[in-house]
Amino acid sequence: MITLVRRATALCVLGAALTACGTTAAEVAPRPAPSAPAPSSSASRTPTPTLAPGPGGLTPVFEHGPRTDGTNHGEQDGTRDGKLIALTFDADMTADQGPRAASGERFDNPQLIAALRELKVPATVFMTGRWAEEYPDEARSIGRDRQFEIANHSYSHYAYTDDCYGLPTVAEDDMRADLERAYTAFEKAGVPNPMPYFRFPGGCYDKAALKELSATGVTAVQWDVVSGDAFATDADAVTRQVLDGARPGSVVVMHCTRSAAPVTEEVVRAVVPELRSRGYRFVKVSDLVGAANGRA
Repeated sequence: MITLVRRATALCVLGAALTACGTTAAEVAPRPAPSAPAPSSSASRTPTPTLAPGPGGLTPVFEHGPRTDGTNHGEQDGTRDGKLIALTFDADMTADQGPRAASGERFDNPQLIAALRELKVPATVFMTGRWAEEYPDEARSIGRDRQFEIANHSYSHYAYTDDCYGLPTVAEDDMRADLERAYTAFEKAGVPNPMPYFRFPGGCYDKAALKELSATGVTAVQWDVVSGDAFATDADAVTRQVLDGARPGSVVVMHCTRSAAPVTEEVVRAVVPELRSRGYRFVKVSDLVGAANGRA
């Protein structure tokens, strides 16, 4: 299979790469071969920044953006300077949770997405392929809304390391296929242009996992602010945790799963106006990666 990285040079020449060709080696995220569905490229699309490979060519890991005030990096009106911050939402559903969904458990959260739209907050949704299969209409709606971007959270939501919060484990030889299967699920759901960003299930990774995914050309995206919304019932406590942890360039991890994170919408409605009053501008992960100029 032709990898993302090996096709970079040809796509730069054509002027149709997802990244800003000719700017920095860090910004390479062209379209993969059809067997590994990922963001399609288009000369009319805004270039998608990624990070340069890590030491030894390992998958790079992004945790937060610059710790300075940003300038015009992507909120809706694009006119105000400010401290940049990205809210990210994990749309989790593991490969074996189909029976639970069939019995009525909700792994989606339409009210949360509606709140983000109402508040005009750009956001990045890290979606599992299994979630996209269960909720294709919602996946497509989010993916086609320019306020949002969809990134890869694996197909199965099984861990890529041992001993990761009790999650089942993906075999090392199956990691790349699991990631690529998620892109296939996005494509089948009608999600256009998913991002070349990957969030490890549980945030758990090691050198072996980074090596296994290096050929895909994705940038691994972690976070520096843990909201604590997973399984929380005290919205005020989660709100305080986000507000206390927020810094310029922060990536906040939250969840878009109603059954596992029931207070997230309430938290967002409290956090957004307060952070805006403190001078923060909400942006997508791609904006923070771009502002980092290819530096992890």
